[in-house]
Amino acid sequence: MNGFVAHGLDEAAFGEKRSSFRENVRTFDAFPKTKPSYTRRTSVGGYTTLVLLAFSAFLSLSELLRWYHGHETHLFSVEKGISHQLQINLDIVVPMLCNDLHVNVQDASGDRILAGDMLSKDPTAWRQWSHISGTHRLADQQWVIEEERDTHAGHVLGEVGGLRQRKWKKTPKRARGEKMESCRIYGSLDVNKVQADFHITARGHGYIELGEHLDHNTFNFSHIVNELSFGPHYPSLLNPLDRTSATTNEHFFKYQYYLSVVPTIYTRSPPPPPSSSLLTPSSNFDYQLQREYVDPRTTILTNQYAATSQSHPVSERMVPGIFFKFDIEPIL
Repeated sequence: MNGFVAHGLDEAAFGEKRSSFRENVRTFDAFPKTKPSYTRRTSVGGYTTLVLLAFSAFLSLSELLRWYHGHETHLFSVEKGISHQLQINLDIVVPMLCNDLHVNVQDASGDRILAGDMLSKDPTAWRQWSHISGTHRLADQQWVIEEERDTHAGHVLGEVGGLRQRKWKKTPKRARGEKMESCRIYGSLDVNKVQADFHITARGHGYIELGEHLDHNTFNFSHIVNELSFGPHYPSLLNPLDRTSATTNEHFFKYQYYLSVVPTIYTRSPPPPPSSSLLTPSSNFDYQLQREYVDPRTTILTNQYAATSQSHPVSERMVPGIFFKFDIEPIL
């Protein structure tokens, strides 16, 4: 038709010759190919093949990496175990002399802990801390994003690097002629794991005690919180109040922080079943013992917290200072 037969062409000219049943099966194809003599290779086809190969390799590699890194799962459970102690890690600078400051903890059980005797106090200069890069106001949006990174298990385990605890940074040395008008209060202390009020006040204010009444004109409760965390001390992890600063010109000023502390487990291990002792320990279980048997390279037991602030001037009949009121949430 249309010269097809006239030119001596037939269907066999556009496919491989088949002389037997085996050849017919071998050459069977839903999309018959033409003979090589009737095809022509082009550079466009070669480039298309390379692009498709590269795209396929990219998809295969991305899926492999996704499988390797795994995915993050969040589990919540009521904390059924009994834990008696909670470690507080504090590093704060206040522009007052160390002898003029009192640090105490008053918890819901009625116990009063003289935290000032358990923490270290170093005279320092306010200037040495106020110019440190990264110091910011509470709820700064940039630092909220940074804090979000420390809520992911992979980042947290990578930052801690399997270390249990690290030492506190040394207080900067005094420059020649520099006045040491401030106090750095830092260290760790164990308190009862109940609702409590951790506060820093001036000498002679807040508690009935013997000694000279401090002049009100020396009050200055501006402060820089280098770190405030709960649980094992991991300086590389960023908490809501870390590196925050607050300043005031008022002598009678009350800084009030409300903290909701949530026990947290970061782990690379598969999610435990609901009956696992990792999530629902027995009634006589102590989390301090649990930490001794957990591999820090794959699992970290710590605490997260959310912070809000209500700070305002107060009258001379009230107690000025820095108050951290924290409550332990019953979830894990």
